[in-house]
Amino acid sequence: MSGIQMTSNNSNMRNTAMPFKKTRVWLFSLLVLAISAYGMWIMFDILNSNGMTPLEYALLALFSITFTWIVTAFCSGCMGFILQLFRIDPLTLTRQKAIEIDKQALSKTRTAVVMPIYNEDTQRVIAGFEVSLRSLIKTGQFAHFDFYLLSDTQDKEIANNELKAWYALSERLGDLAKQTFYRRRENNKHRKVGNLTDFCERWGSKYEHMIVLDADSIMTGQCMLELTSSMSNNPQAGLIQTIPIPVRQDTFFGRFLQFASVLYSPMLATGSAFWQTNHANYWGHNAVIRVKAFIDCCGLPVLKGNAPFGGEILSHDFVEASLLHRSGWDVLLLSDIQGSYEEVPSNILDYAIRDRRWVQGNIQHLGLLPASGLKIMSKLHFLLGATAYISSLIWLSMLVLSTIDAVTRALNSNVYFNQPYQLFPTWQIAKTELINSLLFVTIVLLLLPKLMGIIVTLIHRNKQFGGSFKLILGSIIETVFAIIIAPLMMVFHSYFVVCVFLGKKVTWDAQPRSGRMVPWQEAIGYTLLATLVAAAWGGIAYYFTPVFFWWLSPILVGLILAAPIVRYSSSIGLGVKLRKMGIFICPSEVDNNDTLAALRVHEQEIALPNDDVANFSIPALPQEQPSVMPIQSFKRQGISKRKRVLNAHQQLKKRLFN
Repeated sequence: MSGIQMTSNNSNMRNTAMPFKKTRVWLFSLLVLAISAYGMWIMFDILNSNGMTPLEYALLALFSITFTWIVTAFCSGCMGFILQLFRIDPLTLTRQKAIEIDKQALSKTRTAVVMPIYNEDTQRVIAGFEVSLRSLIKTGQFAHFDFYLLSDTQDKEIANNELKAWYALSERLGDLAKQTFYRRRENNKHRKVGNLTDFCERWGSKYEHMIVLDADSIMTGQCMLELTSSMSNNPQAGLIQTIPIPVRQDTFFGRFLQFASVLYSPMLATGSAFWQTNHANYWGHNAVIRVKAFIDCCGLPVLKGNAPFGGEILSHDFVEASLLHRSGWDVLLLSDIQGSYEEVPSNILDYAIRDRRWVQGNIQHLGLLPASGLKIMSKLHFLLGATAYISSLIWLSMLVLSTIDAVTRALNSNVYFNQPYQLFPTWQIAKTELINSLLFVTIVLLLLPKLMGIIVTLIHRNKQFGGSFKLILGSIIETVFAIIIAPLMMVFHSYFVVCVFLGKKVTWDAQPRSGRMVPWQEAIGYTLLATLVAAAWGGIAYYFTPVFFWWLSPILVGLILAAPIVRYSSSIGLGVKLRKMGIFICPSEVDNNDTLAALRVHEQEIALPNDDVANFSIPALPQEQPSVMPIQSFKRQGISKRKRVLNAHQQLKKRLFN
């Protein structure tokens, strides 16, 4: 497709037709390949200086994968830096403009705002749901929206709390409650995928669009209107994603994560939007979706075979985006839309546990790479998503192999005649200059995007981070801490990847979201093995090759001190103290966002009714308008579109008459 054509007569609306689409992809690809090839050549020259062994060939292969991954992120950051510095829209390549709300287009559509939940903290869910709804009411456009709380909760006590809280919410809303609905599934078949499928098949066809929120999402009314207006005025768009910004963190780790995300994510997302054009990705929430496109294209099958590639599709969002691409719909990333928020885990362990689920879901995508009909860009999303976690195992493998190689070379350093009847000695060659060059290039690739993010922020958003001095000091602390915890996250991710390939499954339960200080027993329990292995590893390296030991020491220190790092980084007191000092300050705190402020007040004020749940009837739901989401095929000889439509009609008849 050549791009998105506007249907609105409003000349002020952003024109999102995308020039030079193929040129951008080629430019980005060639840049990544050129830098990656340069790094690989240097590594090959270093390893080949004394002849290549099988071990060194393995090192080169592993290095090539991880280095290309780093280069891809670096190039994306560079693109984002240039575009944000000059405030150029990454899709249109024109001067960035604010999105104007097309009230005429809004008046002709209906949008459902849906929040799927599962065993969540009831008060937090209701508070977030209500403040987002009330923020939309303030815009004067609430009449065009309905809100759905789609519960998959299986815990009876939580389910009872949800019912009581819903009736209390309905009383507070008064007449506005007519546009809000609560549905709970007794059988949460297919988890979140099944939850949204149930909504789409029962009520989806009543709406042109749906905005999908997560249980911890908060979204301003203005953000909802901008997303919906963008969708209304871009008829080829099947999904529009914006950046969910982390908020409301109190622990040191939570505030570190929140600060890093709000500082760097807009730049990185802008760079991604530039080269992905209309083939962006979907992150599962805080996005607007064209309901008809979703129903027609995104019915997910259960994959044949066992884990890690078989079974239910776990990270469904990537796959849904790829199915929209396959059917000709555009998926856009609008990185400049603000007012989209989420919450993140407050400590390293909860963060790692969340990643454990994502590791399993993303690795499963590798099994879909041969799938028929999927676009190359979709397959690239699958590959990059899996590599984000597999690269940790690769880095760990490289470090282990490098240690073995260094120890082997140390033991053989005085052996100059290693062949029978050899007339001349084999002198060991050390290309120190090349080693230093490669190390310098790698550090630049890793740290320069951070510096670029800081520069853009200093120029355009300085005051929103508490001023230049506090911004720079916070970014230094963030960078140092990121380096310290990197070895521990590498070990966690490596372990998770191995578990996934061994077929070990993980439960996809509700995430802990509130701040907590990790007990010593828990911190030690999760990190003791890594600490003991790191101590033994360091001892061996120091005994045989002290020079290599000092090169390895930053990794070893992070692992040996893992338990104290986990414990003290979860401190609420430390996080609050830094906030009072102006460190890790974020725009959502400086700007005194009305919606977030209302959420803080609302959480404290909301109280569950003391009434017996037996006094509450099941909440009324709107009249159903049944439709069927046809199950998609990933087989090479997939069923035709006509046959999928016929199957859908047959399923609909069964639903209506049985």
